[in-house]
Amino acid sequence: MEGDPFSDFLRLADAQPTISGGFTAGGSWAIRFPRPEYLKFFALVKGQCWLCIEGEETPVRVEEGDVFLLSIQRPFVLAGDLEAVPLDATRLFAGKLNKTATLGEGEDCIQIGGHVRLDPANGELLAGMLPPLIHVQAASKQATVMKWLLDQLVRERVDGQPGATLVSGQLAQLLFVQILRVYLETCETLPCGWLRAASDKRLGPAMALMHDDPGRSWQLGELARAAAMSRTSFAVHFKSVAGVAPLAYLTQWRMLLAQRALRTEGTTLSQLADHLGYGSESAFSNAFKRVTGVSPARYRGQSRTALGETPKPTVPEPALAH
Repeated sequence: MEGDPFSDFLRLADAQPTISGGFTAGGSWAIRFPRPEYLKFFALVKGQCWLCIEGEETPVRVEEGDVFLLSIQRPFVLAGDLEAVPLDATRLFAGKLNKTATLGEGEDCIQIGGHVRLDPANGELLAGMLPPLIHVQAASKQATVMKWLLDQLVRERVDGQPGATLVSGQLAQLLFVQILRVYLETCETLPCGWLRAASDKRLGPAMALMHDDPGRSWQLGELARAAAMSRTSFAVHFKSVAGVAPLAYLTQWRMLLAQRALRTEGTTLSQLADHLGYGSESAFSNAFKRVTGVSPARYRGQSRTALGETPKPTVPEPALAH
């Protein structure tokens, strides 16, 4: 499917959701989780409990079928009983097969959870746009798809069929995207930036053009016509949504693609200049340094040093694959 800037940014952020474990609990119980290193998501398959985030005064009630995504990096507690002394999650899950634990008496509550690893360089593109907590309630109209995904995840974990790890990973990816879709659909005050721009229906056609062919010398009038708006209305609306002017956004998108290529490919600067619509290597280098603060050659060198490896030479891809 072409013209999908949202998918483009998810690929650039290299979002990799993984189901990391779960627990079954009953009676009086509580678990304290350390500060997450990555985006953290979990779902309550059965029962009810409380979510208590360090620094927040009010606990959040979690009902059966609810799904959460935590982007805030603070310790948190899941509890069936707010008066219970929390067990340390690190010790509870240590040495457990599939990071699955049982505590308390009975099976009042069943939870599965995981995390989302993001690219160290571009992950903040996504993490920085998210609220501290996204809560998708099972009773909401958006939860139907999630219920099906949760049912499938549970089935994969219980049945132990061949390929269960791969299937669970794909289901986790779908669950993560669905959580983000719900956030975009229900949030009334999305902050200015790429996430809001990528989900703006009026800007959709113009965004798709820039993402599908970033090397073309797009003119403001062409982009405005694609959005069925006047030049002035388009420019004003785009900046109010994206936080930058349309052609400035195009430049930023080109530089994000260039940074990824410099980190992961052996593409020459001349090839990158041609691929991204610059008439010469020097024009590309000047634009890159103006946006990032360093030259392309220096950026590539710093990236290789940080990775401790030399990227394999590859042919540059035509924008982000769809």
